Order: sequence, then C-alpha cells, then structure tokens
Amino acid sequence: MKTSQLAPSMMCVDFAEMTDVLRCFEAQGIEYLHVDIMDGEFVSNFTLGTDFCKYLRSHTSIPLDLHLMINRPDNKLSWFGIREGEFVSVHWESTPHIQRTLAMIRDLGGKPMLALNPATPIEVLDYVLDDIDGVLLMTVNPGFAGQKMVPCMPEKIRNTRAYLDSHSREDVRIEVDGNVSFIHAGEMRAAGADIFVGGTSSIFAKGTPIAENIAKLRAAVR
Repeated sequence: MKTSQLAPSMMCVDFAEMTDVLRCFEAQGIEYLHVDIMDGEFVSNFTLGTDFCKYLRSHTSIPLDLHLMINRPDNKLSWFGIREGEFVSVHWESTPHIQRTLAMIRDLGGKPMLALNPATPIEVLDYVLDDIDGVLLMTVNPGFAGQKMVPCMPEKIRNTRAYLDSHSREDVRIEVDGNVSFIHAGEMRAAGADIFVGGTSSIFAKGTPIAENIAKLRAAVR
C-alpha cells in the first residue's frame, strides 16, 4: 500500500489566518494543498479561483492539488498556471473531450487525475488508464463542505483499487474527498485510498489546534 498523504481543503481556511495556517502546514509536512475551483455551473457553488492559486504559490512551496469542478476545463487549463508535480483533477462529466483534457494536463507539466462523482461508474476509466496518475473519488456529491459520506463509498474505493490493480496500474493513486473524518478516514485507508482531503470533519475541526488535527488524521490513515 502506498504511503498516505494529506491534502487540506483550502476552502475551509479562515483567510484572515492564511499565513499562519500555511506555516503550520509546512511545519507538519503537509504534502498537497487541495484547491476547489467551482464555477457555479458544474456544481451549484462558486469558490476560489486563479488569483488564489497564484497567492498560494507565492506564499508556500507546498504543491497544489487542483480540483476543477467546472464546465469545459479543456478550454480553461491555461488560466491556472499549472506547475510541474501538481495534481489536477477534472470530472468525467465536465467535457466531451476527457481524454484530450487529461493529455493537456500532462503536457502542461501536471499530474492528471480523473474525478468521479459518487454515482459515476468506475468503468469510465477503461480508455483513459494510460492518461492518469490518479483517481479522485468524491465520497459526497460535490459542491459543498460539511456533508455526510455517501454510505456505499468504501465499497467503491475497494472496487476502484481492485480495478486499477487488475489493469496493472498499481501506481495510480486514489484520492478521497468528502467527509474524510477521523472516523471514516481509517475505513477509506483500509479500502485502498492513499491521498486524503481533510476539511471541516478532520483537519479544520473546531476546538482543536490544526497541528493536533493533522497528527490525529495521520494516525488514522497510517
């Protein structure tokens, strides 16, 4: 099993405390910063954007994990200044040209991920396996923080890991996003997930310092 990695959900950060939070993440060895880009069309919410990505890159060396919940990302990838080694996730439903979009991400230096909504079947991976470095499994329906996990998602994680391994893609990482709580994270890890998007139910849980929450989440997914 691959080493687990954490990707805090940056839409959960209090912007007034952003500098202190980034220094905490650096001290705690956070691997990625998960940036949710929503356009108000693909999902019914509007969050973060290109200037925020520029801000993060100018204030920390932690690589970004861009999650593009937007229509036609193939027409917009150039907006984001994708850097070498950054994960970039696009949803299967977001464009009729998903293979081309994934290839474009790689050409720009990014690590392409295909994002699957809870009801999107694993079989959509069939003809893009050579084009991806990861699969982002939404364990809630995308668009809002603070939701409950869709109950069948641990099974989907297991099935995705088995699918990838059976197609000789053991190297492909599985990222999980949505109610990655201290309770659910261990179950997700056991099912085969290895990158964990931490939000309000773990890294940003109220009442406890972020550093303590990070340590608790790492222990849950060890």
